This record gives sequence, C-alpha cells and structure tokens, in this order.
Amino acid sequence: MDELLPGMLHLSRDGGETLTRQLTDQLRGLIADGRLAPGRRLPSSRHLAQSLDVSRNTVSFAIEQLAAEGYLSLSAGRRPAVAKGLSLDGGKPPFQGNRAAAGRLKLSSWARSLHVTNWPPVHAGRPRPFQPGLADEREFPHDLWSRHLRRAARNALARRDRSINHPPLQQALLQHLAVHRGIKATPAQILVVPTAQAGLTLVANALLERGDHAWIESPGYGGAHVALRAAGAIVSAIPLDAQGMTVGSRKYAPRLIFVTPSHQYPTGRLMPIGRRLELLRFADAAGACIIEDDYDGEFHYEARPVAALQGLAPSPHIFYLGTFSKSTYADIRIGYLVVPEALIDVFEIAQRHMGMLTSIAMQEALADFISSGAYLGHIRRVTRLYKGRRDRMLQALAAQAGDRLSVEAPAGGMQLLARCSGPANDQQLSARLLEAGVVSRPLSSMLYHRTGEHGLFLGFAAWNEKEIDQAARILGRIVR
Repeated sequence: MDELLPGMLHLSRDGGETLTRQLTDQLRGLIADGRLAPGRRLPSSRHLAQSLDVSRNTVSFAIEQLAAEGYLSLSAGRRPAVAKGLSLDGGKPPFQGNRAAAGRLKLSSWARSLHVTNWPPVHAGRPRPFQPGLADEREFPHDLWSRHLRRAARNALARRDRSINHPPLQQALLQHLAVHRGIKATPAQILVVPTAQAGLTLVANALLERGDHAWIESPGYGGAHVALRAAGAIVSAIPLDAQGMTVGSRKYAPRLIFVTPSHQYPTGRLMPIGRRLELLRFADAAGACIIEDDYDGEFHYEARPVAALQGLAPSPHIFYLGTFSKSTYADIRIGYLVVPEALIDVFEIAQRHMGMLTSIAMQEALADFISSGAYLGHIRRVTRLYKGRRDRMLQALAAQAGDRLSVEAPAGGMQLLARCSGPANDQQLSARLLEAGVVSRPLSSMLYHRTGEHGLFLGFAAWNEKEIDQAARILGRIVR
C-alpha cells in the first residue's frame, strides 16, 4: 500500500485548486469508492510527502481534515487508518445479475408517463414570435416595480404578520377582483401560490380520489390534463361547440370540472351567460366542483367582460384561479386561488403540506403595486396596446396566409388560434416554423378527443408590429 498509493494520486500544479485541497479530495474519493478499504493504513505523512513531492504540512493538513470528517482514524504513534464502516456494500457479495437493471431507479407510473406528454412546451433561448402565453416584458414598469420590491425587502424586520398568505395582498387583490371580475369573497379566501399550475394541482390533490372522474375542455389546457391525471383522476375530454364546453348527459358524472370560460384555451371564445348558468346548474345537480381558470382575464377588447362564474353563484363548489404572470410579465411567477369559505382552513394546511408558498416580500410588493393604482394603470395601458397588436396580427395573417389559415378574432386575451383551411399536418408545420425562428403550438397537441382538426396557436401580445409582420411573412411562406 505504501508504494501503490502515490500512484493513485495525481496532483496538478497549474495554479487551480491548492495541493492540500486536491490531496484531500482525491483521498476522500479513494476511500468513498472502496479503493482504500476500511482498516487500511496510509503511509506516514513524511513518506507520502516525499513520494508526492509536496511539503509535509500539505499532507498533514489533508489527513487532519479527513480525520475530522470521519474518513480516517488517528492514534498516537501509528499511521492513519481508513475508518471502518464506510463501505456501502456492507460486505455483501457483488450482485451477479444484470448490473444495468440493478442500477436502474424504479419510477412511479406517473413519472414514467412524463416523457410522452406534450406539456409544458419548452423553447430554449429567449422568447420568439409567436410564442403563446407571454406578456411583453419590455412594456412593464420595471423601475417602479423595483422600488416596490426594495421597500418590501426593507420592511422585513418590522413585519409582524407571518401568515403564508399576506393579508395586505389578499385585501388589495380582492378589491381589484371584485370590481373587475365580479368575485364575491372575503380576503381570507385568497391563497397565494407559486403559479396558477400550483393552484390547480392543490385543488386536484385536495378534492380527488384515485378513480374519480374529471372533465376538461377539448381542445384545452394541457396543464389541467396532466395535473388531474397526476392526482389519479379518470380524465374525460369534453368537446366544445360555439358556446364552449357542452354539458349534456355523460356516462359518468364528474367530481371536478376544469373550464376557461372568459377566454377558452385555446380558441379564445367567451362562454355566454346562458351556457355559464347551464354549467353551474349541471355542476350543482351532479355535486361536481368547478375550477375556473381566468388565466388572462384582465384583457378584454370588445366590451365589458361577463362576470366570473364564481361571482355569478358563490358556492362551496367553485374555485377561481388566476395568475400575475400574464398581467405583468413572466418572471413574476405568482398565482392565486379563491377557495370556498368553508374550506379555507383545510386548504391552508394543504398549501403548507405541499410547500406551495411564495415570498412574503414579493407578496408585499404586489400588494403595494396594486394598492397604489400602478397595477390597474399598467393593465389599462397594455390592454390598448395588445388590442392593436391583435388587430395587426389578424391583418398580417390574412395578407400572408389568408388562403391557408382561418382565424377567429378573439374578444380578449394574448393569443389566437389559426385553423388550417385544408389538409395539413400542424405538428410538421410547427416544427418547420420553429426551424425558421417562429414559435407556434399545434392545435392537435391540445385536443383530447378524436377529431381531424389542425391549426396553430399563436401569441401576439409580446410582439411589436415590426416583429409581427416579419414573423407573419415567414409563417405565410411555410404554410404555402
């Protein structure tokens, strides 16, 4: 061992890590992987220093560090020995079967299915036209927002309330939602979660037992599909008509219904009041709960929006879900969930158990941002801006691909759906567009029932007129 050990160590003098650090790390590695067996004695510090051509202090420091960590045993008058009990195999004979199979980690059925899902779509690098779901971060008042953040950070030591859902934000947000979305609730009913997806997951896990039936729209939001499946639900895709989700008789009554009535995802259609009341009556009769996702409900271009389902019929069955990432910009990843009043306590406990907590400083900054009027001012300004971009997008698509794409102008929101007018493969179209620098989402990836529909889901809010025109020309060339 005295002669072999120096040959197992390779110290570099190129000015990177110190010799002591290198020696310590390499000896630790040799012990950890079993190449230096428990009970084996190392050479003396003098002998090892001579063999490695380093100072004796370098070796002594490394040995003392490893002894402090428990890798080596020291005793007066004897050479250092590798501590016993460090081997991971516990003396068992090596496994003789398939080593690859033995080393493969067993995943849950949920984790094994992740690679076949098409959600969430991920695009490397900076966002590019026409990536859906993005606000224009260039139009956000960053300087004003940073002042609110700094003020909230300075207030940390003086903050007395340590609630996980910051009461000033609950109050400010409720005042905004009551006026602009017709929400009827108390401040305590608002839970602040890391993302809207987290809020959806929280509801699914709190309400569903494995084997329960849940409904989603088709085409619809992929995040709802994966969250409900992960909670063990049997997910049924409910086709849409011109007014939204159809709620006729089905074989199995749902325990949970997920809908996007303000701007259906991805068609952009507004569910009219008659269909909303029909859905509420159906859910009440079936004993079903509703998750109402108002993901970009701040942006309406044609008229004052219809009140949220939650405001039409406050009940113990409706959960209202929203996010700041669309109304501000993507980096503010905070969502909120309005829960029925009777369920506040259990949902706050569930929120803690699942770790769905957000920074109190961020919550306080948002509370100030809303209370000061800056949030509403920003919403009003970009609503006018996004309406202009929607109109520009409609004109550009009509000019460049009007014979190949049929576009229904959305009454609000941040994106639109362009359906293929003739035979097409939207997956291939989307892939070709991506190669050309234009991001889209194929409609077929958002359909959960059998249909021959194809189209492209395109965002317009984050792109100025020049960017819209350039990307539309690329899109038109490729779809033709």
